[in-house]
Amino acid sequence: MTTLKIGTPKEVFDGEARVAMTPDSALQLQKLGYDCAIESGAGSLAGFSDKAYSDAGVEIKKTAAALWKDVDVVAKVREPDDGEMKRLTADHTLISFFNPAGNDKGLKAAAKKGASVIAMEMVPRISRAQKMDALSSMANIAGYRAVIEAGNNFGRFFTGQVTAAGKVPPAKVLIVGAGVAGLAAIGTSTSLGAITYAFDVRPEVAEQVESMGAEFVYLDFKEKQKDGAETGGYAAVSSPEFRDAQLAKFRELAPEIDIVITTALIPNREAPKLWLKDMVKAMKPGSVIVDLAAPAGGNVEGTVKDEKVISDNGVTIVGYTDFTSRMAAQSSSLYATNIRHMMNDLTPEKDGNVVHNMEDDVIRGATVTFNKEVTFPPPPPKVQAIAVKTQEKPKELTPEEIRTQEAEAFQAQTKQQVILLATGALVTLGLGLIAPVSFMQHFIVFVLSVFIGFQVIWNVSHSLHTPLMAVTNAISSIIILGALMQIGSGSFLVIILAALSVFMAGINIFGGFLVTRRMLAMFQKS
Repeated sequence: MTTLKIGTPKEVFDGEARVAMTPDSALQLQKLGYDCAIESGAGSLAGFSDKAYSDAGVEIKKTAAALWKDVDVVAKVREPDDGEMKRLTADHTLISFFNPAGNDKGLKAAAKKGASVIAMEMVPRISRAQKMDALSSMANIAGYRAVIEAGNNFGRFFTGQVTAAGKVPPAKVLIVGAGVAGLAAIGTSTSLGAITYAFDVRPEVAEQVESMGAEFVYLDFKEKQKDGAETGGYAAVSSPEFRDAQLAKFRELAPEIDIVITTALIPNREAPKLWLKDMVKAMKPGSVIVDLAAPAGGNVEGTVKDEKVISDNGVTIVGYTDFTSRMAAQSSSLYATNIRHMMNDLTPEKDGNVVHNMEDDVIRGATVTFNKEVTFPPPPPKVQAIAVKTQEKPKELTPEEIRTQEAEAFQAQTKQQVILLATGALVTLGLGLIAPVSFMQHFIVFVLSVFIGFQVIWNVSHSLHTPLMAVTNAISSIIILGALMQIGSGSFLVIILAALSVFMAGINIFGGFLVTRRMLAMFQKS
């Protein structure tokens, strides 16, 4: 069986700086058994020279035509244009962003030629496919870059400062949409010291937002929104009533917010308008809006695709669509890793040959043409996207129910203790009838030390020592109590051994407390 070759052409889309293969990913692809090729200059805008590829064992092709003709698998970033579609043949497997929902012409052309097309934006959002989720990889970068771009256009600090020249208040940032891009923006904003607010129609993300140091914006609205698990991990269309409540909240916040970053997208739909003209007018001069939904029409009224505009009242609206290309080196590394993981699943035997298993949830979900058929849209995956479910609050008990429970617990505990004491007394009495006096003395010392030592140490709060330390400390306390009761013995050897036992067990107990204290200090903010 011959080894297949995977190649990456130079992106032809104007302004696209990313590349689908890096020298590092090429090394990993070679471990899967593939030969690698790349068009000359394909990685130059991302900082990867032809020499770096050559050193990694990648064959350099002078032209795109030569590359397409020589390879079996084509990995690229952008949706192929008409010229690239002409080069696509039945022997090709194309892995790329493909926009299948809006590229009916491309789907039919690829199916007619018999090419297999894997659309990276169609990778299902299930746990196993996270390593191939190119949309999330790119959204993560876009969210980070949006905050950097906002800071570049914002005339003040993000963090608050107290200087000799006066006090500088922290910037207030609102993130609309807490998906992958939104969470990345939240993390960046909070790390820069801004007071960060976040809003999302999905209630299950509130905990994630708050865990990152931002404040979740709640609506006084009773309607239950769809869980992310029902929508593949994406937001769903809201009702008109919910939208009205949402807009009212934004109007309330607009005068106080310095920076707004909108990230709300609904798959295969125009981006919803969430920040209207009156909200822009209500913002302070010098404020900044970064609209990450600009490629789909924008969340902001006044967004101009691929441009930066300034409103009449001095608010800057950034509508760039190339945030990932502005960080081409990082974007290319992550995207190339997504491609490599996809190839890993397509190569189960690691022998450099593609096995297009349409029974696999991930491969089937991402495949849009196969065997001269259009396979888009895919069936729902067998495993749904996992979302955090809202936990139901436990039922509050009445005072009478609480008293009843406490009485029942007391009775059960008392009964248990009486049974244990009676059993212990009977066992001790039985041993006393048959055992010699010397054995009984040692046995009683052992029982008392176990009982007292365990009860004293085990009941120490776990904020002072961990549950694991509690066991070892309880055992050490048993040793100490037993040793103390033997120190008064007439034998010099017994006294020495008892003293050594107290010393070593004491080190273990106090050392355990000190270790726990250091562990707790690691998680405390200074």
